[in-house]
Amino acid sequence: MFTLGLTGSIASGKSTVAEMFAELGVPVFSSDAAVHELYRGDAVAPIEAAFPGTTRNGEVDRTALSRVLKEPAQLKALEEIVHPLVRAKVAKFVAQAEASGAALAVVDIPLLFESAHDYGLDAVAVVAASDATLRERALARPGMSVEKLEAILARQLPQAEKKRRADYIIDTDQPIAATREAVRRLVEVLRATKGTA
Repeated sequence: MFTLGLTGSIASGKSTVAEMFAELGVPVFSSDAAVHELYRGDAVAPIEAAFPGTTRNGEVDRTALSRVLKEPAQLKALEEIVHPLVRAKVAKFVAQAEASGAALAVVDIPLLFESAHDYGLDAVAVVAASDATLRERALARPGMSVEKLEAILARQLPQAEKKRRADYIIDTDQPIAATREAVRRLVEVLRATKGTA
């Protein structure tokens, strides 16, 4: 089975592209969805222990948690709790996808390059759009401000560097039908690649 990492900067269109893979019958793992699940399950107790007062009714209160994550050291402490739990879910997903006979599986990890963790992926696709498009999309999100966006971008590798490291680039600056066709072609190629491996 071919495992493809999917990543991209904020507002690059990564979630939309992940949905396109899923629509083509490709098993897709979403790190964001896994974190949401962990915030209602296995991560609750260790997060409350590290950051008292950040959970309510058996789940992480994301607003309360965001208020305590002002310092890089606090964010690092949170990542040390959450990232190993997400990695375990990734490993389980890949094993299940392979056992199901899938030729291709996609693992969507927003901070794939930033985490510097070796997930054992066969290749990485970066979802990209122009910097102007990214900013416009991001600032249109509810609750987003220029300051918040700058803070998020400061934690992410520059888009140009992500594109440099990519095995494949999926451009979302084009019409959605063209992006969908690019994803379809990539799926075709990767399924065939693994089939002949």
